[in-house]
Amino acid sequence: MKTLILGAEELSSIYDLILEALPQGGVIVLQGDLSSGKTTLTQAMVKSFGIEEAVTSPTFSLQQCYGEQLFHYDIYNHGIDHFLALGMLEELERPGYHFVEWGDQTLVSLLKSAAIPMMVIGIEKCEQEKRCYNVSSEVPNA
Repeated sequence: MKTLILGAEELSSIYDLILEALPQGGVIVLQGDLSSGKTTLTQAMVKSFGIEEAVTSPTFSLQQCYGEQLFHYDIYNHGIDHFLALGMLEELERPGYHFVEWGDQTLVSLLKSAAIPMMVIGIEKCEQEKRCYNVSSEVPNA
């Protein structure tokens, strides 16, 4: 696990960690309390990928797509059972990068059992105007 302490203007440094851990794409599970910065991190990552679209949390729509290879999910309102019932686990197997807000240990276990490459980023408020990003990755052997 790697911990970074970053302000909003420094989030692009996580982009390199994502590309290093998931060069072919995968799932980035974002964990943290309300207002911890999950959507803010996704906004920075979308921008780092060179996409200028406005990024908002897909709290009610469940999924947003940015370009052809960036996907953003929020499972807070509906929960993991609803997410799975809609067949969204298969959606996470599509080529690209999938940012999932509010992914819990159940989702992490499912991704592991399905051998879907992933990383987990836990976000906490830790300093004034900065967050602690606890980054761990799990890339299954092919």
